[in-house]
Amino acid sequence: MWILKFAITIAVNAFTLVGLSKWLPGFNLASLDYKQVILAAVIFTVLNSILKPILKMVLGPVIIFTLGLGLIVVNMIVLYVLDLIVENITIEGPLTLLYASLILGGVNFLLHFISHQRK
Repeated sequence: MWILKFAITIAVNAFTLVGLSKWLPGFNLASLDYKQVILAAVIFTVLNSILKPILKMVLGPVIIFTLGLGLIVVNMIVLYVLDLIVENITIEGPLTLLYASLILGGVNFLLHFISHQRK
């Protein structure tokens, strides 16, 4: 069951990355080749699964002190690491990084919420 959830998350992240590249100025995918987009989505999903919880632990006091707004910084860090790792993705400027992290974070939150409602 977790494999299906992981595959759906990868697919949703891939569609979101393509959508961001089309509609968010400064967020560029060098190639819309489906293999590269899927690879970027897999890397992003793995980063969300491994790096994000570690960052939440480290930045826990900041997240609590800012009443949850620190989670935006966590999402921005994860997306910035994705930009560093994947050559196909280019994020130009901190405002684009902020908007992209808000959109990706919102999409992943909705996906997580919907998947837990079905239990």
